[in-house]
Amino acid sequence: MSYISDDLHRRKRSRFSVELPTLALTCTIYLSWFILTFYWTTFPFIVLFVLGGWTIAWHGSLQHEVLHGHPTRFRRINDAIGWPPVSLWLPYTLYKHAHLKHHNDEWLTDPIEDPESYYFTDDGWNKTGRIGQMIRRVNNTLAGRLTLGPLIAVAALWGSEAARFVRGDATHAAVWLWHLVGVAAVIFWVVVICQMPIWIYLVAFAYSGLAFSRLRSFAEHRYAGTKEERTAIVEKSPAFGLLFLYNNLHIVHHSLPQLPWYKIPGLYHAQRQAFIELNGGLVYNGYLDVARRYLFRQHHEPIHPQHMAGQTSVATEITYTDQLMTG
Repeated sequence: MSYISDDLHRRKRSRFSVELPTLALTCTIYLSWFILTFYWTTFPFIVLFVLGGWTIAWHGSLQHEVLHGHPTRFRRINDAIGWPPVSLWLPYTLYKHAHLKHHNDEWLTDPIEDPESYYFTDDGWNKTGRIGQMIRRVNNTLAGRLTLGPLIAVAALWGSEAARFVRGDATHAAVWLWHLVGVAAVIFWVVVICQMPIWIYLVAFAYSGLAFSRLRSFAEHRYAGTKEERTAIVEKSPAFGLLFLYNNLHIVHHSLPQLPWYKIPGLYHAQRQAFIELNGGLVYNGYLDVARRYLFRQHHEPIHPQHMAGQTSVATEITYTDQLMTG
């Protein structure tokens, strides 16, 4: 394939370069959040639900962008851009560590090694019990992912972190402390300054935003024999493409994780056939196509093909509490 390497892209950036499109995006997202929260009474609830959720999901996409080294070459500046916890539920630092581990593509979809996998080992699946298995099967449909998925994601993270503290593991204590400071500031702005009932923010911003984000991640990966064929492409999605910062063209991101969001569409369209051959033709014709296939059908069988009963794996098992983004 003839696309430029990640290392070459990094070398072309000077130490003090700033990616102006990402900086402008940052200003747009935070300004949108301030406007929507301050003038929330001027919007019908359904409009606030869409716009508020869109903004929170957009902020999540921005967090994903900055943790990959944008818009500057200074990690602390980038992390400061992504840190404010407007979504309330997920500390940026935990997301960053889990997502960077997810980019070990050799282990994509593996329920032990990939923190963002939606698969289970045979043993893990059996331990969920009948009710847990039913919930997970529902969550494996698009309708379930958009409705129950946010609750499941929050419960998985908070439950795993609570178990960590109960075991006496305080390694994440500082992360949670700073996160809660940020959450307190967000709630103070929303409730005291903007006089918005907290339930409206939880529903129309936090929950709605997480649902939008679940749409992005729903069909991004599925197991295949080669790592490149585990990452999907969702074409013809201009609005959602901008919302997800073109991670709908996900094979491009996994091939060049340091490529800035605004360069992804041009590279994809210039080498579309090569990317489709690379990922084995795992292509969807927009998110309506994803919905047509999986609205009420499972995206995949829950048990990972390499972790079925009787299978052996060279992976080293980690506790469920380390799988921060499993939902």
